[in-house]
Amino acid sequence: MKKIIQFIEDSVAEMKKVVWPTKDEVIASTKVVLVSTLIFAIILGLVDFLFLLGLDWIF
Repeated sequence: MKKIIQFIEDSVAEMKKVVWPTKDEVIASTKVVLVSTLIFAIILGLVDFLFLLGLDWIF
């Protein structure tokens, strides 16, 4: 039982050390993720389309 209590006390102590991001930081990070995901999806879609054209041309 002592180990469980020690674990909980240590967990609480570690959570007090955490520096949580501000709302503005979260919004900025979310925008970066959304834009980069969109760009990556467009690039992959274009590469897929070009491979499809190449395969149609070969066969």
